[in-house]
Amino acid sequence: MLSNIVKEKIISIVTKDNFEDTKIERLSYSYDSTPNLQSMPDAIVSPRNTKEVSEVVKVCNEFKVPVVPRGSGTNLCGGTCPTEGGIVLLFKHMDKILEIDEENLTITVQPGVVTLKIANAVEEKGLFYPPDPSSMKISTIGGNINENSGGLRGLKYGVTRDYVIALEVVLPNGDILKTGGKLAKDVAGYDLTRLMVGSEGTLGIITEATLKLIPKPETKKTMLALYQDLEAAAKSVSKIIANKIIPITLEFLDQPTLKVVEDYAQIGLPTDAKAVLLIEQDGSFEAVNRDLEKIMEVCKQEGAVSVQVAQSEKEAEKLTTARRSALSALARLKPTTILEDATVPRSKIAKMVNAINEIAEKYKLDICTFGHAGDGNLHPTCPTDSRNHEEMERVEMAFAEIFEKAVEFEGTITGEHGVGVMKAPYLELKLGKEGIAVMTAIKQALDPNNIMNPGKVFAKDSKKRVVVSK
Repeated sequence: MLSNIVKEKIISIVTKDNFEDTKIERLSYSYDSTPNLQSMPDAIVSPRNTKEVSEVVKVCNEFKVPVVPRGSGTNLCGGTCPTEGGIVLLFKHMDKILEIDEENLTITVQPGVVTLKIANAVEEKGLFYPPDPSSMKISTIGGNINENSGGLRGLKYGVTRDYVIALEVVLPNGDILKTGGKLAKDVAGYDLTRLMVGSEGTLGIITEATLKLIPKPETKKTMLALYQDLEAAAKSVSKIIANKIIPITLEFLDQPTLKVVEDYAQIGLPTDAKAVLLIEQDGSFEAVNRDLEKIMEVCKQEGAVSVQVAQSEKEAEKLTTARRSALSALARLKPTTILEDATVPRSKIAKMVNAINEIAEKYKLDICTFGHAGDGNLHPTCPTDSRNHEEMERVEMAFAEIFEKAVEFEGTITGEHGVGVMKAPYLELKLGKEGIAVMTAIKQALDPNNIMNPGKVFAKDSKKRVVVSK
């Protein structure tokens, strides 16, 4: 627990109303969306502005109290679980859109703004903020930036990092750093903005962000391609890109996922198909129609048994909503759902999906695979039960092999979920000892007292999902 001195100092900054340390409140923030991981914080602190964040961090740095920034807690890598206690920093008061600048095509926001609110606000002005994590209805922009979130539109438009052009960050010593600006070009010094994006709260606390916007596309169309051959679906993905067509969305669902999603969404998805590709394209009417015709031709050449274009915006929305509901659908199968992500080059998708299926069979597990096939980002998902310790051991061994296989195929252990606690033991697979050494040097230079989200990104000894408690 926090000492009385620390507690009194923090209360003097944020007031009693914004400091909670009852058992119920602490329990409420002892976990995030990561299965089977929990740890009690010492207190919950809700600052009202950047100055208060700075003052709180100064106190925590002086007394070596861990600080865990938290948005909506939707991350799947344990990034907002307070595994070493300390305070959870909430941004419920810092949830405002500060400015939409139509001349410079930017929006400036506080970290607690929900992602969908940003998307809706700019679309009202004919603008577009592309990053769209599946949790965008509830996830906050601060969390998106900390995890460098992706989404269904990542193939064409990139990820969160590609739209963050300026940040205000409270450093571990309480200093307030401002990076970037409303600029099309800026090469003055190290790119500190990009350093902070995806750092998972381990280097500083984001208190304000300026995001790049683009003009809203003229139109969008959606299609569904059905396959009786998994490899044919994977090959279609590579062939579409090879034809110099970059769809806004190019999603893959295998048959087990398809069946579960249809049972959940009940919109008439073809559950007899071995795999489906959900494909969207946006742009001008002429370009969209031209691209869809070519995509349809490619899919049929590669063995699609059916290719259907959504006949209305409502039908298209049903299809994308069904894809976004994949995790919710799979979560109904068993008490625990382990959803991971691994990314490989597009040309290796078929190999990776086959490898996942072989690993699932080897360990006698059900693993459903879906994901952003267009950018090679797959989400192998295992319904299980954390109370079955023997099965959980097999789950851990299976995912360890999946990560190893992804790296073997010139891929990575995570494309968008982040490292957090769960992927930390596997990070060296991707970065090597040299990469870990560079990251460690940066962390120690900025945060010598290791108060910023300690226990995340950098590996512990164990590679197992465990419940941590205090």
